[in-house]
Amino acid sequence: MSTIIYTHTDEAPLLATYSLLPIIEAYAKKAGVEFETRDISLAGRIIAQFPERLTEEQRTGDALSELGDLANDPAANIIKLPNISASSPQLKAAIAELQAAGFDLPDLPEDPQTEDERDIAARYDRVKGSAVNPVLRQGNSDRRAPGAVKSYAKAHPHRMGEWSADSRTRVATMGSDDFFSNEKSYVSPAADTLRIEHVAEDGTVTVLKDTLPVLAGEVIDATYMNVAALDAFLAEQVKAAKADGVLFSAHLKATMMKVSDPILFGHVVEAYFAPVFAEHGEALAAAGLRARDGLGTIFAGLEGVQGGAEIRAAFEARMSDGPELAMVNSDKGITGLHVPSDVIIDASMPAMIRGGGKMWGPDGNEAETLAVIPDSSYAGVYQAAIDDCKANGALDPTTMGTVPNVGLMAQKAEEYGSHDKTFELASAGTVRIVTATGDVVISHEVAAGDVWRACQTKDAPIRDWVKLAVTRARLSNTPAVFWLDENRAHDANLIAKVNEYLIEHDTDGLDIRIMAPAEATTFSLERIRQGLDTISVTGNVLRDYNTDLFPILEVGTSAKMLSIVPLMAGGGLFETGAGGSAPKHVQQLVEQGYLRWDSLGEFFALAASFEHLAQSTDNAKAQILADTLDAATASFLENDRSPGRRLGTIDNRGSHFYLALYWAQELAKQTGDAELAAAFAPLAESLAANEQTIVDELLEVQGRPSDIGGYYRPDDAKAAAVMRPSATLNAAIDGF
Repeated sequence: MSTIIYTHTDEAPLLATYSLLPIIEAYAKKAGVEFETRDISLAGRIIAQFPERLTEEQRTGDALSELGDLANDPAANIIKLPNISASSPQLKAAIAELQAAGFDLPDLPEDPQTEDERDIAARYDRVKGSAVNPVLRQGNSDRRAPGAVKSYAKAHPHRMGEWSADSRTRVATMGSDDFFSNEKSYVSPAADTLRIEHVAEDGTVTVLKDTLPVLAGEVIDATYMNVAALDAFLAEQVKAAKADGVLFSAHLKATMMKVSDPILFGHVVEAYFAPVFAEHGEALAAAGLRARDGLGTIFAGLEGVQGGAEIRAAFEARMSDGPELAMVNSDKGITGLHVPSDVIIDASMPAMIRGGGKMWGPDGNEAETLAVIPDSSYAGVYQAAIDDCKANGALDPTTMGTVPNVGLMAQKAEEYGSHDKTFELASAGTVRIVTATGDVVISHEVAAGDVWRACQTKDAPIRDWVKLAVTRARLSNTPAVFWLDENRAHDANLIAKVNEYLIEHDTDGLDIRIMAPAEATTFSLERIRQGLDTISVTGNVLRDYNTDLFPILEVGTSAKMLSIVPLMAGGGLFETGAGGSAPKHVQQLVEQGYLRWDSLGEFFALAASFEHLAQSTDNAKAQILADTLDAATASFLENDRSPGRRLGTIDNRGSHFYLALYWAQELAKQTGDAELAAAFAPLAESLAANEQTIVDELLEVQGRPSDIGGYYRPDDAKAAAVMRPSATLNAAIDGF
């Protein structure tokens, strides 16, 4: 038997797994392919950190570390679903849920003082933020919209908001004293062990990170955010939004950038509510209520604070007096400042651009918006897209081309300030990176409260990234653009390496360019409006941004992308799309018994996984599974079997039934393997004959609450019952 690892993750993708996995396990087994699951959910990652505190029944292995090892095995074949990256509020909520379920887990220390508290905090630090992706992504990314998805989008275009040339929507960014402008970069000439230290103004040396191993040719970057400049900038933008009469919105990435961006988010909250913090800041601090945790946490905490009602009234008065805030949920009064992880830039900005430059306001209507993106590294990408739409109007999904992505991410290629090398500085002084021989290779003069961060990008992944870009450009006969800015220190070093490694490949006849991100955005949009394709070749952060920006404009969502990670050791990692809307989907299932999550990304990843397995193990039946699944997915799209938008239409569970039906039919009629065809013919007939019965059983459970037994760790039996409510379908699949 050949084996594929299917990851057990979080929220809507996890719930969908309860419905979809039994189907694909049954089908794959006929071709000699077995599935194994690994729990890399937030709850699973938390539990794995504290085995000594749990009972034997409660303990789980460290599945993430296991998969990290497997990613370096040439036989690896992993399907990775979206997982919770986990901001601090999410982590605390998950801990509380597990504690209530009987898990003896410690609280998250806010300000660790003792050795035990520091150990607990360190364990939780390994869980929150983007903990999963750097471990699994031992290869670079090849991400694109499948042909079937593009064809469907052209035939059934999604809604695009209208743009006007005089739209007041714009991006505000710092442009100086930020991460972009303060960045310095160093290429290590040989393997070394660096250290990061802070030298206070009185000469006191504090080691921030004692060992930082690097390899020959590795790129090391460091930069900092001047928070005094940040605060001045934010105060100006609050006034500007009020003066312009537009919504005030902040767009950060408090998930992947789990240390730096929650801090920046806190500065945004304090800037908007400056009068409140000036009057009540001491009381809030005494109650342990921090701006960086968001209004939601503050409001909940005020319920137990003396004078809390008065303080809350002050917040609400400020919302009435200040510029209107962009909303996450207007009906419930949830603003973009309520939760740091609710408005994530790579999902929020494309949605705003797709919507005609508008976000939802407090009155439940769409309005023009001031998009505040403090760091200027990539803010220009979104301003360039806005400028293009103001000049040319909304993009047309029926005619537009596509922008696939080749992303540098292998071996923890960071480009964004990694978690263990990002610090909020307690005092003024100098932060420096020092070699093993004592040479200072990077240094910054900093003030108390500044946010300093460093990151690493190894040489081998850069070389592999260039190779993948050339390969994709030749296979698709498409121009490839490296999105690199010679004025940014990190990019300048990468440009030198790209030019060096391009010489190793046959690039005759290929159109390969290097352009700064804003310029590359304009170039790509000019081509996309002509129906032409352009490969974006980017680092890790821009990979995240571009693989949301262009798909959301092209096909309406990034969840329908094909994401292949050719692992450098020879295996394959297949990712299934974005999970940004997953929380809302879970809420709707619990309240209304309806799950809108679209598993199309899972279908594409599964087909690519089968194909990789067929090639790596010489399993002809696995190739038939891949080919017939692709054909079934095309039928799925042609017949519009994705989840509907309202009760009474098929949801995620119904879409899985139709995939099962179309896939069985394709397998039954294929001519490459008579044994497989004969095995699937009775199932195809049974599913077709019982179509109405199955659909009725699936629709009958809609419209009432669903009990899944937990948000972060659902009860398996309850969740399976909710996600497999059709006795007729279950009998057909389980009996098969």
